[in-house]
Amino acid sequence: MSQPYGAPSAIGAATVLLWTAARWPRSRTRLAPPLALAAALSLATTAFTTPPTAPDASWARLGEAAVLLVLLVITVRWAPSRHAAAAALPTGAAVAAWPLPLLPDPSLLSLAGAAAFWSLPVLGAAVVGGYPRLMEHRRHRLVVENRRSQQLELARDLHDFVAHDVSGIVAQAQAARFVAASDPGQALPALERIEAAGLSALKSMDRMVKTLHAADGGEAGAEAGSGRIDALPGIDALPALVERFSSTTPARSARLRVAPGAADGLSHAAGSTAYRVVVEALTNVRRHAAGASRIDIVLTPARTRGGDPALRVDVADNGGAPAGRTPLRRAGDGHGGRGLAGLRERVHAAGGTLSHGHRPRGGWRLVALLPTAPAPADAPARTERFS
Repeated sequence: MSQPYGAPSAIGAATVLLWTAARWPRSRTRLAPPLALAAALSLATTAFTTPPTAPDASWARLGEAAVLLVLLVITVRWAPSRHAAAAALPTGAAVAAWPLPLLPDPSLLSLAGAAAFWSLPVLGAAVVGGYPRLMEHRRHRLVVENRRSQQLELARDLHDFVAHDVSGIVAQAQAARFVAASDPGQALPALERIEAAGLSALKSMDRMVKTLHAADGGEAGAEAGSGRIDALPGIDALPALVERFSSTTPARSARLRVAPGAADGLSHAAGSTAYRVVVEALTNVRRHAAGASRIDIVLTPARTRGGDPALRVDVADNGGAPAGRTPLRRAGDGHGGRGLAGLRERVHAAGGTLSHGHRPRGGWRLVALLPTAPAPADAPARTERFS
């Protein structure tokens, strides 16, 4: 009894399928080379063997095509992308070409029609294997983007709150060191202020830790410890912030003025952003404007370019360095620093605009315009620089 037409290539494809099943799941990522070899053997059988005259003698090759399609689904789904593409090309050619020698009328039109017809299951196998792969890739990308967003949010909170308190601790510790040499009694109030700033930094860190727990573990994490996540400060916390800042260095006078109606209709998100604007401005004064003696913080009602009610936050100091010395570069001059860059993103998220730059008579000015109502998600970003 003669062997079926194409038996060697059919046996080769079946062997690859059995190997895949025996070594599963490790084999699913290593299937591309064996599949390419089986497809090459199938193409060689199609090109160099004589087909039988009996129409029912090609069942082995039909089964071989089915096995190649199953292996193609597995390869497209699990193998590395480059390996899957390299194996898919000869496999698709083998499945599309195997019936061509069996055609009774080997005209160009009939050959093209048969190849096109048998290309359809190849495309179907690629879709069946590729669709879940694409969905998994999208899910992974969303997870990465969400994690990146959380990291940026944490970095902004660290800068806005913890870094502000820590810079205050450093400034007060430096002042206490010089005061203690001449008047040790004056060091005690400085130490008390250092303690208060440290407690404030710990409170900010505790709030961020609770937020991370809430993001990872739902309500169970959010309700750990005190049971609630403290709300972010708003403009009602600005007087205490300004008082703490002024107490760190008596030579600096920070003055806050809130115009009547400035807080009317102000959303919590806009109030929290306004607080962050002031924190960033005061932190920059402490870090980069050693010669500044006066800081004016003014909150006034305003209007956006579209005519919507808004809150204008204006923070200005009177100098960056003592006379005769070059002012230190600020963290928004394009020379490093992520504070203003992160603040710009937050102001934009609230639908507002941010302006900053050197004042003509010396010093630095930071202005934010924040809509009092929540902003639409597609609000355009706009950042200005003073000339």
